[in-house]
Amino acid sequence: MCGITGICGLHQPARPTPELLLSMMASIRHRGPDEAGMYLDDWVGMGHCRLSIIDLACGTQPITNEDQSLWIIYNGEIFNYPELRDRLIQQGHRFKTASDTEVLLHMVEEKGPDCLPDLNGQFAFAVWDCRKKELFLARDRVGIRPLHYTLHEGRLLFASEVKALFQVPGLPRRLDPAVMEQIFTFWAPLPGKTPFADIRELPPGHFLILRDGQIQIKRWWKPPFGSPHEKTHASLSQTVEEMDELLTDAIRIRLRADVPVGCYLSGGLDSSGITAKVVRRFNNKVRTFGIRFEESDYDESGHQKMMVRHLNVDHTELTATNQSIARAFSRVVWHAEKPLLRTAPTPLLLLSQTVRDNGFKVVLTGEGADEFFGGYNIFRETRLRRCWARQPDSTLRPELLQHLYPYIFKNPRLKNSLQDFFSRGLLDTENPFYSHQIRWLNTGKIKSFFSDDLRDRIGPYNALEDLRQTLPPDFDRWDPLSKAQYLEITIFLSDYLLSSQGDRVAMANSLEIRLPYLDYRVMNKTAEFPPRWKIFGLKEKFLLKRLFQDMLPAPVVSRPKNPYRAPIRETLLGRQEYEDLLSPKKIRQFGLFNPDRVEKLIATMNKTQNPNETHNMALTAILSSQILCEQFIENFRPSPPVEPARLLCIDNRKRPE
Repeated sequence: MCGITGICGLHQPARPTPELLLSMMASIRHRGPDEAGMYLDDWVGMGHCRLSIIDLACGTQPITNEDQSLWIIYNGEIFNYPELRDRLIQQGHRFKTASDTEVLLHMVEEKGPDCLPDLNGQFAFAVWDCRKKELFLARDRVGIRPLHYTLHEGRLLFASEVKALFQVPGLPRRLDPAVMEQIFTFWAPLPGKTPFADIRELPPGHFLILRDGQIQIKRWWKPPFGSPHEKTHASLSQTVEEMDELLTDAIRIRLRADVPVGCYLSGGLDSSGITAKVVRRFNNKVRTFGIRFEESDYDESGHQKMMVRHLNVDHTELTATNQSIARAFSRVVWHAEKPLLRTAPTPLLLLSQTVRDNGFKVVLTGEGADEFFGGYNIFRETRLRRCWARQPDSTLRPELLQHLYPYIFKNPRLKNSLQDFFSRGLLDTENPFYSHQIRWLNTGKIKSFFSDDLRDRIGPYNALEDLRQTLPPDFDRWDPLSKAQYLEITIFLSDYLLSSQGDRVAMANSLEIRLPYLDYRVMNKTAEFPPRWKIFGLKEKFLLKRLFQDMLPAPVVSRPKNPYRAPIRETLLGRQEYEDLLSPKKIRQFGLFNPDRVEKLIATMNKTQNPNETHNMALTAILSSQILCEQFIENFRPSPPVEPARLLCIDNRKRPE
């Protein structure tokens, strides 16, 4: 995996300097520490930091085509590149390297944006046509790899991470009040947005073309859900067999690398199934890595050890202590570049460091299975609430909620209040956000900590209405589960799970994650399933469990979904490094929150051993927002333009006569 950045003139030459590009590249060196490259002409400058995984000797970027009219910098992997390469050779293309980068460049040369559906991979890239003076940017289907951009002084700036854009002198650094409203509602910005004013992210499944000073952005992929008549008519057993073949091949091509590939192994169904397939079909000596916690309420090491014994793998276990999570939290915010409502990304940052310390650059992970196979409690909760809505006076139907959340219903005194909580909006089944409205209302409580000034700046903006405007035209005709999955994939998966908890914390330690469940063929196939194959009764991931039932221990297959969480109160409160940021003085200085309410929150959390969900979210969100302001707004320091030891520089600028 890599980091990319660039500057391109809109209506006139940008004339970027090597020093500015080196500064932008230095800020994201963690994404690609092995070597670097840059391309410059009068109109454009492009920089690349490489994490070498395929064609270690010859894959240095930027790479050009045969006549040097196209130049590419690229962050990602095209897993089906050998097959595409063979096709391109038959079409007359010639190759100088064995890299997937050069294959991607020739695909763009051959088909332009129409090549994107042919790519099976995770990517963000830029291609410059130096003859047409045309820039082409594109991002993968679900946004596994990031790509940001902004306009400044007649130039388009782009980069893998926002911190690279902020190296440009004079670029304003301000928070966007509307996006704060989004994050404090949905946990993440809406697609295309970032917490920083005027800094955009190319949405997943989109491409951008800069031509003749005009920017055109188009969607080339969307989550493959549709109306009920598009569901498969194949039998369950036949579909399980087809999915088994697809998932096996998705794993096979994601093992393509010129460096060793490891596996994350949590002890849950998703990572266990991936690892079991790797061991049985491809590599019985695979290295695995997992997390355990100091706090027993969050620890899954029992099932992890069961899988290690079952597969007989060489496993490395990291213990995430409260102290280590506390120390690393501000670093997570620096890499995530957005406020966080959970500390959960932090142990994954620590785990990625452990993986790199053991000599690995690539791991397979299990993200995406819950979203596409129906694994989250929110999907089952939606089904239960719709059932309850048909008989709202029933006393038995709401009792079923205890099967979903036994850990919160264990206090009998809370039973009635919890049922009241889940009954909110119960009869509003035509609401397009029915599945998520309770979660978003609950998250929205933490907006009570906003300062009056921030509220004034947000004004009448409504994040829910903003989201409503982006829904597909036929959304109201979809089945309820598909609606819920679309919302979860579009917001939570792309802008939180694959970002703050995925690419950002892995690439902080120069580690590439690969996600077989997000192979586009697997995603397309799951969209054909009837809902009952995803959730059968109240059994989540029904088809996926059928697929894995003969290769995993029964306790791993049958265990209920256990949300991945990390401690909050125990890690963030009472820490010297955060007391100043939470002080009334700093709260007033940054102006985002009400200092009196924050002070009361901290006092309340110090008095109780088990703070409620709202208090935990509020503490994390407030502290991470304060850290974000400190790092990016108040005390941002540009990176010095250090020239890497291994630098390829293509300088095509015109010299003065």
